[in-house]
Amino acid sequence: MSQSHQQPALSKCPGCAEPPAAGDLFCGVCGYDLSAVPARPGDRPTMAITVPPAASGSEAVRWPAAAETDSSDVPAPVHRPSDLPGTDSGGRPLAEQEQQREQAQEPSAAAGQGAPVGPGPEPAGGPEPSAVPVRHDDRAVPGGAEHSGDFALAAPDPRTAEHAAAAAAPAAGGKVCVACRSGRVDPDGYCENCGHAQPRERDHMEQELGSVAAVSDRGLRHHRNEDSFAVSSTALPDGSPAVVAIVCDGVSSASRPDEASAAAASAANESLLESLPRGTHPQQAMHEAIVAASEAVNALAQEPAGAMEHDAHRHQNAPACTLVGAVMAGELLIVGWVGDSRVYWVPEDRSRPTARLTEDDSWAAQMVAAGLMNEAEAYADERAHAITGWLGADAYELEPHTAAFKPDRPGLVVVCTDGLWNYAESAEEMAAAVPADAQEHPLRGAQVLVGHALDGGGHDNVTVALLPFAVRPQGAGSACETV
Repeated sequence: MSQSHQQPALSKCPGCAEPPAAGDLFCGVCGYDLSAVPARPGDRPTMAITVPPAASGSEAVRWPAAAETDSSDVPAPVHRPSDLPGTDSGGRPLAEQEQQREQAQEPSAAAGQGAPVGPGPEPAGGPEPSAVPVRHDDRAVPGGAEHSGDFALAAPDPRTAEHAAAAAAPAAGGKVCVACRSGRVDPDGYCENCGHAQPRERDHMEQELGSVAAVSDRGLRHHRNEDSFAVSSTALPDGSPAVVAIVCDGVSSASRPDEASAAAASAANESLLESLPRGTHPQQAMHEAIVAASEAVNALAQEPAGAMEHDAHRHQNAPACTLVGAVMAGELLIVGWVGDSRVYWVPEDRSRPTARLTEDDSWAAQMVAAGLMNEAEAYADERAHAITGWLGADAYELEPHTAAFKPDRPGLVVVCTDGLWNYAESAEEMAAAVPADAQEHPLRGAQVLVGHALDGGGHDNVTVALLPFAVRPQGAGSACETV
């Protein structure tokens, strides 16, 4: 997630983070020269836009008339670990083990009726199901429970027939605990058997749709995942496919950043799925999608104060997030962004040059653009990730960036938040982190990249989407040689 956001008008002093008074040229607390902060750079993508809206000749892209029906696909459902059946340490299904316990307890119930509870060996079949359950640990001795240091459990023992049967057949639509793999999960998200809190739905998310895939993870340091993504596919009016990937990063210093990123990803994705089948040029469609995402995040700030009660520990400023997206349509690759999430191009032939296709809206990028620091110095500064562009009601102004490319060779498009690129910042480092078979197995490739960030420390939420890009063998060369 982005660390903080700053406006070109400086809501905080870069030196001490105190808000300056209106019109101040120097900070009244630390004396920082506020005029030294450069103005926001213009929309200057890393790579030149190679397909202008009014292109002519053989390179022109002519979009056919819009179809009357929307042929958008429905994204595949997310498959989560809690949906999988459990096994014991020997690899046998838990349901089978519960049945064996029931069979072992049935004869013991008949043989043990009326047996006194006290010192001495237990009946061969074990205690009767209705007896007070005890938990046995390593201190147990043959002399009996009262000499072993065991104590009665307040919670029901899942080993009894009643609870074993309930665990083996959870209620329709119920979930099984990911910890004990037997207890049911209550509506509050806790196991009714062991009390273990279940992972939240957004702690780790994966989705694969055809050739596009995305993975998002909470990371190792944050208590929740404030990233979000959307991947989808649709068809252009001529029937050719269009693939979409949107990645959003909640601004951590804002209220409800997780809601902001989710709202932005959903709104941008829906906008693209609505406009692309109509024949809208993909670059214009991406611009409109970013505007739609901004409006969705702005709407969160208008919700009543009660909606923020769950986040009362945060300052009640407007929800905010960054956005980056990619669309593959026809022979074009369109990227759009606001903030510091990025898009990288990794060619299938790793001997060819790689490229970063976006420019950060950040303090560090402004320092480099103004010539005040080189890139290494700027990104080493603690203020490097202070963003100067974001989606939110308190944004200084919305400046969607878009760029169009026409690759002349196959490659992989990497769409990610700074939770990943912090551990592979340059295009060459990102290419080195991408597995060699990611073009054929994008989900596995995305999993490997998330693991790369977690192995590096996992200081932030991590989200990445991979879109393999194929070109026709007889296609013309690109006007942009590095892509």
